[in-house]
Amino acid sequence: MNEVEVFLDETPGEVRGVVARNGQYEHLLIQRDDDTPQDRLGARSIGRVVSLDPAFRAAFVDLGAKGPPGFLPLAKGVTLRDGDRVEVEVTAERRERKGATLRHIGVGEGAPRLLSPGPDVRSLMMSLAPGVDIQTGAVAIQAGQEAVDEAMSPGAIFAAFGLDLSVQRTRALIAVDIDYAHIAGQDARKGRARANREGLRQTARLLRLKSWGGLVAIDLVGTGLDAGQITEAAKTAFAGDADVAFGPLSRFGLLQLSLPWRRTPVEERLNAAGVQARAIEIVRQLRLSALQNTRSPRFIARCAPEEAALAVDLVQPLGPRVAVLADPSVAPGRWLIEET
Repeated sequence: MNEVEVFLDETPGEVRGVVARNGQYEHLLIQRDDDTPQDRLGARSIGRVVSLDPAFRAAFVDLGAKGPPGFLPLAKGVTLRDGDRVEVEVTAERRERKGATLRHIGVGEGAPRLLSPGPDVRSLMMSLAPGVDIQTGAVAIQAGQEAVDEAMSPGAIFAAFGLDLSVQRTRALIAVDIDYAHIAGQDARKGRARANREGLRQTARLLRLKSWGGLVAIDLVGTGLDAGQITEAAKTAFAGDADVAFGPLSRFGLLQLSLPWRRTPVEERLNAAGVQARAIEIVRQLRLSALQNTRSPRFIARCAPEEAALAVDLVQPLGPRVAVLADPSVAPGRWLIEET
């Protein structure tokens, strides 16, 4: 059985798309109205070379937008100079202090500018799950919230497999720890093998959900493992991911692999926006209240003045049933929704 569900939460100011497979969230995509369109995956722009890095054989490119310049690796035979105009496409979105990674398309003309934006969330959902009906409304808001909670978690427990999984990102790599708690009445060796297989599958799913890439080090259960079986299980788990490179299994039970970066990590998307993100969340909760309770005539969210100043415009498209009220007694990041 391979049941796929797709959810789309189009709250004013931010769109969230979620794909679930067999009841587990696998993809979480977030786009905000104030995102820089030149940095979105798949966006094409005219850029201007602002500096060259001979050590990495790359150029830094001004895309005509706020933030750091894009990073353009130069293919063999491509030579650029400061000031050159180039047409480029984003292959990896911004993360941390790094600008977007770019692909060279050809010679550009004119001032740095956006030529075409990358696909929006709805288009991406249709690509990830073709032919699947997109669910909206209250169920989509709740699915988005649940997916965010799981994406922000450092791990999970899967009791049916005796599996305790930790997935954490450091500056250098992603560290995964697969722990196994023996289940009484089961064969211990087979239990460890099942925990490793499920741990690899859940690791692949959670990395997709978090939008993480880079070097991944997975500490498996036990030593003296069958390298062929582990590698095959890892390839099966990551079959839905392109350009995965697998390293050898060490005698200590450590498997390494590499995933390409594609999107801004979910935690950076959620943590970077500050008061704007909080204002959007207030509007989302107002919208959810109105969708879940159609009998109440009106809902008012009391929130901190700095959040109300942003939320008041965002809430307008939702109609007269919802409103925002600035209340200095409410702490930032908190809100109170009242029925009137």
